[in-house]
Amino acid sequence: MRILVIEDDAATADYIAKGLGEEGYVVDVARNGRDGLYLALNEPFDVIVSDRMLPGPDGLAILRALRASGIATPVLMLTALSEVDRRVEGLEAGADDYLAKPFAFAELRARVRALARRPAPQAEVTELAVGDLRMDLLRRTVARGGRAMEMLPTEFRLLEFMMRHPGQVLTRTLLLEKVWDFSFDPTTNVVDVHVSRVRRKLEAGGEAPMIRTVRGAGYVLAPPAPEGG
Repeated sequence: MRILVIEDDAATADYIAKGLGEEGYVVDVARNGRDGLYLALNEPFDVIVSDRMLPGPDGLAILRALRASGIATPVLMLTALSEVDRRVEGLEAGADDYLAKPFAFAELRARVRALARRPAPQAEVTELAVGDLRMDLLRRTVARGGRAMEMLPTEFRLLEFMMRHPGQVLTRTLLLEKVWDFSFDPTTNVVDVHVSRVRRKLEAGGEAPMIRTVRGAGYVLAPPAPEGG
C-alpha cells in the first residue's frame, strides 16, 4: 500500500514516514505543496496525509485541485488549527478526515487504516442500455436501434428508472414514489398514461415491445425475446 505524506516540517514528516514504513507501507514524502500536488496528480496512492499549512499551494488548495481533477484518493488532513470552521472548510473541500497536531502515531495509523479500507468510489453512470435501447444521461437523449426519439421530462425520468431496473416488476406505487414523488393514490392513472406514451415511442419504428404489463402488479422493461425463442 502506497502513502503520500505532504509535510514541510522535517521532524514531523520523518516521524510519520518512519512509523508508516515500519507498518509495511510504501511512503513517499513531499516537503512542500508544489511537489506534493505534482505527485498526487501524477502518481497512484492509496491514502494521502497532508498538512493544512504548507509553502506553495497549501493543503486546502491541493485538496481542491485533486477533487477538481476527479482524483478521489482518501485524504487525511493534519492541522494545528483547532477552530471548527477551519475543519469544516477542509471537509467541504473534500478531505476525508482531520487530525489535529500534536497527535499520537497510534491514532494516525488507525485513521490511515480506516481510510485505506474504504471501498473505491464507483464511476458515475452516464449511459444506460437495455437491449438496443440507449439512454445518454448527460445529453438527455434516447435512441433505439439508432433511431432517436424525443422524450418529455417526465417520460425521460420514467424510462430512466425502468432502465435502471431491467427485468424487474415495478409497481405503480413504486413508480409514483420514485418518478413523481407521490404517495400512493388509487384514483390516479398518471403512471399508466405515461407508460403508454413511452411504450408507443419505443415501438414507433415497428420494433418489438420492450415494456410488458404484469396484470395486478405493474410493469417490466426488458429486451424483446429472441424470435423463435
